[in-house]
Amino acid sequence: MPFVIDLVRDIDAPAELVWQVITDFPRYLEWNPFVSECHSSLTPGEPIDMLVHLAETPRKQREWIRSHTPGRELTYSMKPVPFGALHSLRSHTVTPLADNRSRYESHFELAGWLHPVVVALLGANLRRGFEGMTNGIQRQAESLHAA
Repeated sequence: MPFVIDLVRDIDAPAELVWQVITDFPRYLEWNPFVSECHSSLTPGEPIDMLVHLAETPRKQREWIRSHTPGRELTYSMKPVPFGALHSLRSHTVTPLADNRSRYESHFELAGWLHPVVVALLGANLRRGFEGMTNGIQRQAESLHAA
């Protein structure tokens, strides 16, 4: 059974603004405690390079864009480790709601026979990181909308 982190936030900002926050990589350092740097063309099959804060020392992480529907959804995953040892899926989904509001859904899953070891070592940090990023998206979008 994979390790899954699903987070949902209803945000007091339009979906277009939430999407702008998610894809405005140069500003990540301003609000994102989990991924302070990010670079990607968002083209399926192309890389997404990140500086991820999982422990005391940030580490570079390269994953691969799987799908991108501008304004709606972005998915990416790590290059699978041989022999089915480890694979991941990460997605961001934004849905417009009434009254200039939106819903942001964050999904992460890690699977493969090696994933219990990774979860034992980093599971709490992964959860803290994804929660921090999700909260940051909400705060940044609501702050920009209020301005």
